[in-house]
This record gives sequence, structure tokens and C-alpha cells, in this order.
Amino acid sequence: MRSRWIAPWALMLLIPLNAPAAAPDDDPNLWLEEVDGKKALEWVKERCAKDQAELEAVPEFAPLHTRLLEIYNDRARIPMVGFEGPWLYNYWQDAQHVRGIWRRTFLDEYLKDDTSWDLVLDLDALAKAEGENWVWKGADFLPPEGRYCLLSLSRGGGDAVVVREYDTVAKRFVEDGFNVPEAKTRMSWKDKDTVWIGTDFGPGSLTDSGYPRLVKLWKRGTPLAAATTVLEGEKTDVSVGGYTITRPEGRYDIVQRTPEFFRGEAWLSLDGRLVRIDIPADAEMQGIFKERLLVSLRSDWTVGGTTYPQDALLAIGLDDFLRGSREFQTLFTPGERVSLAGVGTTRSHILMSTLDNVRSRLYRLTPEGDTWRTEEIPLPGLGSGGAGATTDFDDTFFIGYNDFLTPASQYLVRDGQAPQLVKTMPKHFDADGMKVEQWEATSADGTRIPYFVIMPKGYQANSANPTLLYAYGGFEVSQRPGYSGTTGEAWVTRGGVYALANIRGGGEFGPRWHQAALRENRQRCFDDFIAVAEDLIARKVTSPAHLGIMGGSNGGLLVGATFTQRPELFNAVVCQVPLLDMKRYNKLLAGASWMAEYGNPDTADWEFIRKWSPYHNLDKAKDYPKVFFNTSTRDDRVHPGHARKMVKRMTDLTKPVYYYENTEGGHGAAANQNQRAYMWALTYAYLWKMLR
Repeated sequence: MRSRWIAPWALMLLIPLNAPAAAPDDDPNLWLEEVDGKKALEWVKERCAKDQAELEAVPEFAPLHTRLLEIYNDRARIPMVGFEGPWLYNYWQDAQHVRGIWRRTFLDEYLKDDTSWDLVLDLDALAKAEGENWVWKGADFLPPEGRYCLLSLSRGGGDAVVVREYDTVAKRFVEDGFNVPEAKTRMSWKDKDTVWIGTDFGPGSLTDSGYPRLVKLWKRGTPLAAATTVLEGEKTDVSVGGYTITRPEGRYDIVQRTPEFFRGEAWLSLDGRLVRIDIPADAEMQGIFKERLLVSLRSDWTVGGTTYPQDALLAIGLDDFLRGSREFQTLFTPGERVSLAGVGTTRSHILMSTLDNVRSRLYRLTPEGDTWRTEEIPLPGLGSGGAGATTDFDDTFFIGYNDFLTPASQYLVRDGQAPQLVKTMPKHFDADGMKVEQWEATSADGTRIPYFVIMPKGYQANSANPTLLYAYGGFEVSQRPGYSGTTGEAWVTRGGVYALANIRGGGEFGPRWHQAALRENRQRCFDDFIAVAEDLIARKVTSPAHLGIMGGSNGGLLVGATFTQRPELFNAVVCQVPLLDMKRYNKLLAGASWMAEYGNPDTADWEFIRKWSPYHNLDKAKDYPKVFFNTSTRDDRVHPGHARKMVKRMTDLTKPVYYYENTEGGHGAAANQNQRAYMWALTYAYLWKMLR
């Protein structure tokens, strides 16, 4: 499935905007980058205790915390599943299963209102028995039977995992099976006795980003050190990897190298030799279907006398391609506001989803000789929808749909029949009287920026409405209409206006929308966000005293840059698991992998990066809203030092802030439903305190 990326948060002297950057050693807050340093953790504990107590005392906190726990643990919610062999598997958390249970059932049983489940693994029991803080990170099955799988378990929720082979029939870990110690491992099946693996093999085996630099084949019964190297990348690459596509018509071994985000190389492994899949470096191989190679484009491609447009989806016979043919069939051509959103496959069909002015559409494509039959599968509204669980061994698949005011619904499609509604999420807030509109703001360079506005019952434009504006704006990740029990219950039902902005840097209108805000053009996404804020004020939806902004990860950088540039526009800022120190981001955890997005601060790129690096643009002379920063000690993707150092520096500049750092949770900042409910109750208590 295509994923438009994840995706996915001082004593120092004031640095004027036009001053040269301080060398890293001049930063007095480097000690806060020691994730588990004693001094750093003592500072975190002391800092958080005071702020948590203040926010817990906000009248909205307690009822919100109780209600959000009910929502997250609601046993009536849809159990999302995946096909594996004859089974449908589901990972489930609730009040009785805090860490979660992994379970399965058959399709006909799943369709019943009261599904009977077969327990495969109890993560709470496993964690207790092994004395480990296990957090579920998924399973990779050996196709087509799906008996054996590679389970990934994280200590505390970080990206680093322990991988262990599991037998779903015996319901136990395989004795002397594949077992890899904790690392940012990439591992998948080649066949029953062989796996593709990239992991920490020792010095020199990881990239600067902390991901595998080597991809190897590891045979069952041999030590990990004996695994055979298939491809070796560069230290400056993001990563390398290998995997096998298994379909009824054949098996295909693929090896990939990713030198930077959205650029890569791929090879087919044929009879022990690597054969290059000769497509543009920024194109994406979408898979192999019915002996056809599927490719999507991030830039125009002129080949074989034809120019194929950016964001097109192409198909060609694999054998023809390997023999040198470049006569592709175009399965999708983008429009000005229509883009490719996702590609999936079943046994006989390609399932393609698109975004049409940020609303989902779904199509089923079927090869018929040398042509393709395209059918649109109607979705129930103008929200977000697309293929859910699919399998390459059958034409049965699920469709999911939701929008801002409509809870998620699940539809089953069998053998080309019309979708059948089979599951619906409960309504977690009363949407009666609410309305949704899509508006546009004009950015600094004249570009029209769409955004959605959800208005509460009885809404009137009067400049005093508490309003929350959210965006992401990076890595080609699209922000789409979606039902959120959290936002609906904690904000809109209580009288708040919610706005979702589709700023550049995202993928709402294809790769061009993303590429428009890369590197030296990054300021455009901040300008877009500011333009939407100003448009909300101009329409008298709200005013600066009642306007708040929220963003996480890359979105944390977005709100960090925005409030340091235009602090007078906002009275609340929620900055979650953020990037903030853009001078050192490439030296912290996975940061080096994002230089294609932001630039390299160790080069002349710093001249444009320093203009919007939040940590370096704090000004003692400016008044800032009282920002709420939150992160996780166990976030091994975006370093918690970003948030820690920003809080410390703002405090040293006598700027009031709130801070919460969860000791678990990874990049999601919460490892279970209890932590999730607490974090969001704290967040919305803060917003009501600041914006009411």
C-alpha cells in the first residue's frame, strides 16, 4: 500500500536572527540530550511535576480524563483486522488488557455482532512473566499459510525492537528460531528457512540515521554473524533493506537502497544476481501485480519517446521491462487538485485511492488482456476512505470510511460485489447541529491553501470562539477529514471550533505540494499556516486571544517556527514530540535521515535553516503564548532533547511554558490507552485554560 509519508517535537545567550549560529559546544543545554542522564531526568521530573499538577487542577481535566478513558477502552469500537492465511488477526487494548492481546478469528465469525476470538498472545502476561515493559510493534507473517511470524516487541514503545519468531499454531515462541536483540531492525521472510535482515551487526553496520546499512540473508540454524551480505549501502544513506513479494503467480525478491527520503534504488534478485529496476531515483515501485511492474512518479519522466507526468501510476509487463521495453500503460493521471493517495492489490485487482480536493475516491482496476477496466467503488460521503485489509490470495477485502462527523464504518467486498456494511464505530460525541465547511486562505506568495472548519452547535462568527488549528505540512503526508472522538468530545461539543489546514509540505495535491516546501522553501509551509490563522481571524471565527495551534513531530517544528515568528497571532500552542533545534537535529537519533526535507545544517544550508529554527529564534524582547510542550523519554525517532532544551531556554529567558514528558510511549508519546487518555486530557485542559 502506498504511504505518502509515515509519518510521523538556557542559559544560552540570545542569538539575534541575523547573527552567526553558535557552535554546538556553545550550547549550555547539551546535557539535556543525555536521554537517561541522571541530571536530565531529575530536571524532567521536577519540571513536569509542577506543570502536571497545575493542568490537572483545570476544571475540565478530570471529566475529560474519565471520558477519554471510556472512549479509548470502548469495547464496541471496530476491531481492525488483517488477513493471514485462513485467519483475520487483531491486536486489541482495553481496560482489562492494558498492554494488549493478539487474537484471531475467521471471516464469517468476524461478521457476527458478538465475535468469538481465539487468543494467540497476551502481551500483559508475557511482560509480567519476562519482567519486561513490552509494547506491541507488529508481526510479519510467512506467506501463504501464515503459521509462523516474526514478532516485534519494543521496550517502552521506541522504534528499536526485539524480533522473535512465533508459532501461531503452537502459540509459543519457536525454540532456536530466529531471534534478534534490540535494535532498529528490518527483518522479513524470504522463505521458511531464510530471512532478509538489516540490524546492528556491530561497528559500521548502521547509517548515520541509525538504520541498517547492510542487508543480509540469514539461514535458519546458523548464527546471526554468519548471515550473508546481499547489499551494502553508504554510511550517509537512510537505510537499505530486502523483502520478498509472494503472490499466486510467483515470488519476487527485492533489495532496496534509500540514500535519502523519496529517493532510492531497487534490484530484483534473480538466480543470485542483482538486476537493477531502472526507474527514476525519485519514483516509487508500488509492487508487482499479475507479472506487471507498478510504478508511481514524483517527477515527470521522459522515456521511450513518451513523457509520463508527475504523480502518474504506471504499469508494464515485468519481463518486457527487464528486456528493455519502456512502453508503460498509464493507470492514473493526476489533475490540478486530484492526486494519487494509495495503491493496494488483491488476487485479481489493483485498488487505487485518490484525493479529489482532499476528499477520498476509490477505484478497482482489473487487467483484461492489453487493457484495463476501471470501476469506481462509491464511498458513502465526502470524507476519507479506501481499502483496508486485503490479501493477494483472494479478492475479498475491506473498505474503511469516516469523516469529521461520521464514525468509522467498515465495508466488506467479495468477488466484485457491492460493498456490504459490516461494522460501525459507536458515536463518541453528539454531532447534531455541528457543521463542516471547506474554506481557502491565500498564502504570502498567492497560493490558495484549503482548510476544513468544524463548527459546534450554535456557532456564530463573533471573534470570541475558542479555536484550535492543526496541520502537519511535511514528508508528503496528507491531512484528511476524519472522525476523532477525542477532538469531538474534548473540544467541539464543548463549544470549540476545530480547523485542519492542508498546507504545502503535505501530499494533498501530490508530490508537487510536498516539493514546494522543501529545504530553502520551507518557509512556505509556515507562511501557509499563518495565512490560515489570519483567515480565521479575518472571517471573525476567532481572534488571537482565543486561537490555539497544535502539531506533532514535523508538526511540532511547524508550530514552533510559527509561534516564534508570529507570537501575537496565538494564545495557546501545543507542541508535541517536536523538532526544534535545527542546528543539531541531524546529529540526534534518526535526524540525519531528514536532511532531504530540511537541509544540512553543517553546510551553507544553515543560512536558510537558521531563519526558522525555533530554538535559535527565541527573542527575550518578545512576548510568547504560554506553550505546552510534550514528548517521551523513550522517543528514539525525534530526540526528547529538542523539547527539553526549548523548555529550558524559554524558562531561562523568563518565558512561561508547560512541560510534560512521558517516560514511555516512543514517538507516539503514549504506550497504552491509559497514558493516551491522560496525555490528551492534559492537552485539552491546557487549551481550555488558555482559550476560553
